[in-house]
Amino acid sequence: MHTDTLSTADGGSCTLTFEEPAGWLRATWRGHVDPVEAVRGAENYLAHAALRPCPYLLNDNSALLGPWFDSVDWLERVWLPHALRLGLRYIAHVVQADIHTDVLTRTFPPAVQGRLELQIFSAVVEAEEWLRSKRHD
Repeated sequence: MHTDTLSTADGGSCTLTFEEPAGWLRATWRGHVDPVEAVRGAENYLAHAALRPCPYLLNDNSALLGPWFDSVDWLERVWLPHALRLGLRYIAHVVQADIHTDVLTRTFPPAVQGRLELQIFSAVVEAEEWLRSKRHD
């Protein structure tokens, strides 16, 4: 079920979709997204998660172009604690197809460890399989 799409000034977007049969929220990022737009997309996720809490997030950056997010500190200080309060427990993060690396490869702060699992993937299919396995743990 399509939930919401935020479009950026230069043609990029972040689309949120709740995938009913799978039971997870998918954030699909496309095109160029600047840091301000990335924060808007992350905050949009929080707004939707508040209405429909879900422990599973598939964050798909495979169609993203250019730098994605330069504020890991903001993610750790603001977004992550809020997402945890809303019930997020598993993040399957698919890296950009053109660079195969990501800022999210850092270790979580001690307060988060044990409360959230983050796995990094280069393919969406692998991320989906991992989330399915977490639904049956």
